[in-house]
Amino acid sequence: MNTPASDGFRMPAEWTPHERTWMAWPSPNPTFADPGDLAAARTAWAEVARAVRRFEPVTVVCGPGQSAQARRLLGPGIDTVERELDDAWMRDVGPTFLTDGAGRLAAVDWTFNGWGAQEWARWEHDAKIAAHVADLAGARTYATDLVNEGGGIHVDGEGTVLLTETVQLGPERNPGRSRAEVEAEIHAHLGTRKAIWLPRGLTADYPPYGFGTLGHVDIVAAFARPGVVVAHHQPDPAHPDHEVTREAIGLLRGETDARGRRLEVVEVPAPAVLEADGHWADYSYINHYLCNGGVVLCGFDDPRDEVATGIFRRLFPDRTVTQVDARTVFAGGGGIHCITQQQPRTTVR
Repeated sequence: MNTPASDGFRMPAEWTPHERTWMAWPSPNPTFADPGDLAAARTAWAEVARAVRRFEPVTVVCGPGQSAQARRLLGPGIDTVERELDDAWMRDVGPTFLTDGAGRLAAVDWTFNGWGAQEWARWEHDAKIAAHVADLAGARTYATDLVNEGGGIHVDGEGTVLLTETVQLGPERNPGRSRAEVEAEIHAHLGTRKAIWLPRGLTADYPPYGFGTLGHVDIVAAFARPGVVVAHHQPDPAHPDHEVTREAIGLLRGETDARGRRLEVVEVPAPAVLEADGHWADYSYINHYLCNGGVVLCGFDDPRDEVATGIFRRLFPDRTVTQVDARTVFAGGGGIHCITQQQPRTTVR
């Protein structure tokens, strides 16, 4: 059976040029059960969409009958389409786009089961969004029965992928599959050849805290360029993520990428706030989004916002760093990276 890798496709790094960004509009659901929470989420999503639109086209998928209201908040220049939706996390329910270097676009349609069939999640419609978006983008679609989400992977575009054991290897998603079997399926669909496994995600990403993903990597570590990883560092020993991030950073520093380079790890301190919404905070600057000429960075009205901005400006001197308040997005269970999904450009302009 043909796979994306056997057909010459791979997932490009996020810093390569994009054709556009895809997002999903918050709909009434258990994540935003309170009308006030839903209104706040829509305002926050719209602010992120406008920040991204400064750099590249944006299309927002809305539930039936919701486009007009969405456009009023989104403002001019942002496209909308309507499809049935359950939630609003396009990174996870949307397709993972691929290119072959010869002008063709493809997409992976992972199996989505509500972040491990969590009791608060709904996914009847979201399980079909990847195929819808891939079709709208004109991408050849490769479906796989591996349960995975876009927030559970991060690639360098040169053969390396970051993963977490509690996501792809967790019994909630892929029971009975070995590490080797999961790696083989990931590599076949991303065009990667080396997986670096982190043991787990941040503390608040698991029950009983809110709407977690059970350990997505894109809030813990991400490639900034080949051989360089930005990693979340919780400096306060009072927070349980102090040990989680110490272990992850130590593991990353001992790793090499698919080309044999020793990884350089850039630590990004967590915001100073330790608690949010009555539990441990998982606020993280790692959950940023790279777009054409820009970095859209999470902000938390925190003393360390400027520290993080300085780090990202040094990492991406040719990009404009825009910080957007992400506290409302995090209250729903994710960050700016979680609500965006890049469609790579297939042709040189």
